Amino acid sequence: MNQSHRKDVWICINTAWNIFNFRTGLMTALAHAGFQVTAFAPPDEYVARIKSLGVRYVPMDLDNARTNPVLELLTLLRMVTLLGRERPALILSYTPKVNIYLSLAARAWRIPVVANVSGLGRTFIAGGWLTRVARLMYRIAFSWPARIFFQNAEDRAVFLDAGLVNEERTALIPGSGVNVSRFSPQPKTREDRTFAFLMAARLLWDKGVGEYVAAARQLKAEFPAVSFRLLGFLDVPSPSAVPRNEVQAWQRERVIEYLGHSDDMVPVYGAADCVVLPSYREGMPKTLLEAASMGLPAITTDVPGCRHAVIDGETGFLCNVQDATSLAAAMRRMLLLTPEQRTNMGRLARERVEKEFDEKIVIEQYLDVVKSILGQPRG
Repeated sequence: MNQSHRKDVWICINTAWNIFNFRTGLMTALAHAGFQVTAFAPPDEYVARIKSLGVRYVPMDLDNARTNPVLELLTLLRMVTLLGRERPALILSYTPKVNIYLSLAARAWRIPVVANVSGLGRTFIAGGWLTRVARLMYRIAFSWPARIFFQNAEDRAVFLDAGLVNEERTALIPGSGVNVSRFSPQPKTREDRTFAFLMAARLLWDKGVGEYVAAARQLKAEFPAVSFRLLGFLDVPSPSAVPRNEVQAWQRERVIEYLGHSDDMVPVYGAADCVVLPSYREGMPKTLLEAASMGLPAITTDVPGCRHAVIDGETGFLCNVQDATSLAAAMRRMLLLTPEQRTNMGRLARERVEKEFDEKIVIEQYLDVVKSILGQPRG
């Protein structure tokens, strides 16, 4: 059935999980503003939850890990065909493959696009022929979007310096924002007072999982009572995925506590004292912003995205990238602070999130650009 009319806004990401967890506020705001909202993503167990919001869902045929050029071309052609049949009024796209493919496919039908570069991705920064191909595809694809949001100034500078985008079409946006009412400071939920570090991320090597485990090993002898918790999806479809048997070995070694994954992060953050994200590069890491909103200090790497989420020495500490010893030193420094000093760090982190990273700021930016492209919805 053709859904073509001027109010149909598509939210397009590489997992339904991502749409439900990070874009529910935006979808709700768009619906309240009078737009029809459609979620377009590969199917997973979160499709039913998206539909429960009253959002229409269209399945996306996309393999996030595949690089076979013939199969990728077929994926692109299927998207072209689908958009020709559906004719949405506007596409809001996220994540590398989705940004590129939908910008190319939408151009064929003159459908406007607003792209969001939430990080450069492994392919873009790894080097080699895949990086050259990715940059070429970005240069072609990103000549079409009406607006391209970047989550930090350094990522935008990379694209501008490489001539991949027109500066006038770019803008900065503070990540996906945080629901500061939901993620608010609360008393600790655990009964004991054992200090707990928490790393919550997709279990990929380039998120710094290996460095986190190595740092935990360095600190275990000195601080045997400290807990090093790890939360995130296993079996992520990525060449950088941490194997399940590796995580199981860490559990047997008792170096980390693996918590599985959770749809409700509030109690998980509530049971932690400090959040750690030793990532190699990010757009604007959601976990650091959520933790800060709950009044937690954080430790992260001094790289684009991460360094923008934490003010070194004020709301947490920065460490060197791919350096477990530097990470362990920062974690030791956090452990040696007084509870009052950590509480003050968390308070400053919360205040900064309220001022700069409230989800309402992000939603307002999107509503402004959507209305500037489509006008006010009718009826």
